[in-house]
Amino acid sequence: MAGSPLLAELRALLGDAAVLTDPDLLRMHERDEADLCASGTPLVVVRPRDTAQVAGVVRAAARHGVPVVPQGARTGLAGAANAVDGAVVLSTVAMDRILEIDPVGRIAVVQPGVVNAALAGAVRREGLYYPPDPGSWESSTIGGNVATNAGGMCCVKYGVTTEYVLGLEVVLASGEVLRTGRRTAKGVAGYDLTRLFVGSEGTLGVITEVTVALRPAPEESLTLVAVFDSTADAGTAVAQIAAKGLTPSLLELLDRTHLRAIEAYQPMGLRTDAQALLLAAVDTGSRAAEDLARIAEVCEYAGADEVYAATDAVEAAALLQARRLAHPAMEKFAADAYPGGNGGLVIDDVAVPRGALAELLDGVARIAEECAVPIGVVGHAGDGNLHPNIVVDRADPASVERGRRAFDEIMRLGLELGGTCTGEHGVGLLKRDWLAQEIGPVGVRVHQAIRAALDPAGLFNPGKVL
Repeated sequence: MAGSPLLAELRALLGDAAVLTDPDLLRMHERDEADLCASGTPLVVVRPRDTAQVAGVVRAAARHGVPVVPQGARTGLAGAANAVDGAVVLSTVAMDRILEIDPVGRIAVVQPGVVNAALAGAVRREGLYYPPDPGSWESSTIGGNVATNAGGMCCVKYGVTTEYVLGLEVVLASGEVLRTGRRTAKGVAGYDLTRLFVGSEGTLGVITEVTVALRPAPEESLTLVAVFDSTADAGTAVAQIAAKGLTPSLLELLDRTHLRAIEAYQPMGLRTDAQALLLAAVDTGSRAAEDLARIAEVCEYAGADEVYAATDAVEAAALLQARRLAHPAMEKFAADAYPGGNGGLVIDDVAVPRGALAELLDGVARIAEECAVPIGVVGHAGDGNLHPNIVVDRADPASVERGRRAFDEIMRLGLELGGTCTGEHGVGLLKRDWLAQEIGPVGVRVHQAIRAALDPAGLFNPGKVL
C-alpha cells in the first residue's frame, strides 16, 4: 500500500500530513455513530483544505477507479458516512473556516468543516441567528448537516437545514466545480440544484462551500415542562397545541426510559415516575408569557398532572441541556443493560403528521412489548418526529434480530400513518429498503437516474441511500 500510485498522487497533491494511512486512524474513520451498520476499512483518509484540493482528490480517485466516501465529524446516525473497503475517505474537517458573515444580506459563507455551534456563536455576536440545531451541534459540521439535511430541536418553528441553504459549491465526480443557488434574498433562476444536493448524503458530489441564510436573533425564550402519566396524552397535547395555532420555538418529548437514563447519567431532579415529559419554549417577545400560558392550559386539558415554568434563563438552559443529554444517557443505559461493551442502540427516526403522534407513541409501546426489547422514545414532538431508541445486546444474535424486527415494525407503522422513514437523520445504510418502499418504483428510478447522470461510474459513497 505504501507504494500505491494513488497514494503517491495524493501525497504530492496534499502533503504527507494530510494523507493518513496509519491503521489506527483508518479504523477511527470506518464509521459514523449508527449502530449495527456495515462498514469497511478505507485505503486512506485525506484532509484537503480547499476546493482545489478536493477536486484533485476526486480526479485522482476516479483515474484509479477508487470509491470516495465524504465524511464530516462522523456524528451521523444512519451509516451514511461509513467507509467501504479500499475507499478514499475524504474528510472535510480541515476545511473549517467561516469565510464571511454579512449582517446586511443576513448570510454567512462557510467551509463544510465549520462546526454548527461555532457558526451559531459567531453570528450571534453579530446579532444574528442560525436556527438549525441538531443534538450534536457542538461537534457536527455544517457540511454534514447539509449532506443529511439535519434537523434539531428548533425545527418546529424554524425548519430544517434546507430552509437555510441559499447556495453551494460542489465538486462533481468529474472533478468539475459546480456553484448552485444565490446570495440574494430572492431568486428563482433555473432548477433548484441547491436542494438537490441538500440531503444527498455524499452520493452526488462533495460539498466544499455553503452559503446560509441567517435571521435576526430572537427574543429570550420562556420555557415550561409538562409531566404526563401517558405518552399518548403527551401526543394529544402536541396535536392540540398545533390546532390552536400556537408556535412554540421548541416542543420536545422524553419518555420514562429517557428520563430515568438522563437522571442516572447526570442527576438533575427530573420526574422519573412520569410516563412522558414535554419540554416547550416560546420566543415571541412581548407575547411570550401569554403564549406559554396558553400552552400550559392545553397541556393541563390533555391530562398533564404537573406543569412547571422555568423561573429564569439558567433554569431554562438546564432543562434544554437535559434534552441534549438524551443520546449519551441512552448509550450509558445500553452499556449498563448489557455489560462488557455489548449494549447497543438502534436509533430510529420516524416522522408522522402531528395528529397521528399519539397513535405512533402507542404503537411503539406495543412493538416494544411484542418484540421483547427495551425502547425509549425521545424526539421533536412538535413536528411529529420521534426517535425510538431500541436497546439490544450485540453479543446475542436473538436480541439483535428482535431489535431489527422492532425497527422495521416502527418503520412500517410510520408509513401506514402517513409519515416518512426519516425526519432528519437521513437514509444512509439503515433505511435504503424503507426509502424504496416510501417513494415507490418510479421514485427509485428517478433517484437512480439523477445519480447516474452525476456519477456514472458510481464512485461517490457507494451503497448509500439507494
